[in-house]
Amino acid sequence: MAKYLFEPPPVAALPILGTDALYPVARIFCVGRNYEDHAREMGHVVDREKPFYFSKSATTLRRDGATIPYPPGTTNYHFECELVVAIGAPAFKIAASDAERAIFGYACGLDMTRRDLQLSERAKQRPWTLGKDVEASAPVSPIAPAAAIGHPRRARIELRQNGETRQKSDIAELVWSAPELIAHLSGFYHLGPGDLIFTGTPAGVGPVQPGDKLEASIDGVGALTVTIGAPQ
Repeated sequence: MAKYLFEPPPVAALPILGTDALYPVARIFCVGRNYEDHAREMGHVVDREKPFYFSKSATTLRRDGATIPYPPGTTNYHFECELVVAIGAPAFKIAASDAERAIFGYACGLDMTRRDLQLSERAKQRPWTLGKDVEASAPVSPIAPAAAIGHPRRARIELRQNGETRQKSDIAELVWSAPELIAHLSGFYHLGPGDLIFTGTPAGVGPVQPGDKLEASIDGVGALTVTIGAPQ
């Protein structure tokens, strides 16, 4: 048996609706500018040639009901509500027409973002790591298995901040669908069970303050509630 220098962190995992089993998370891939309206509000045009990505550490994962701290180094912490795809089978150089076979299920997630740091680093053509790979910045609802809900192509996606609707769209407005994203991403990675793909956010992103309550939902997929905690 291996002897570790220190105790390894617990496995990051999400509940699965309808079972006591947990979905262990290995990697988190995130898609940028995948709704036309959000790209416009951020001052960009969607690149329809190919999607682009950034990543978050699995340690950023949090479950429904969590209190997530307001992180250090920012005065402009934003919510982004997203459809999350959970991979359940190996996928490497897979065609979009076959990609749904690799999907275990779907969830609703938040890509919390230090917007000021993202924008300042982007302006200097630097990576977005400080803006995106933020501790506790990836809350995700329990996963709804595709075997139970199918593969949703249309569904209302909504975020409410302290009861007020801030984001409201439909996943049908995704520029790149889940199968297209899996097909493209699998050309660069051996995707497999434990990989999550955050598919992008619609317009309406905005800042949070300590004490705020965020309620995110995707019809037929899931719902998520988190509270913004005190600054760290």
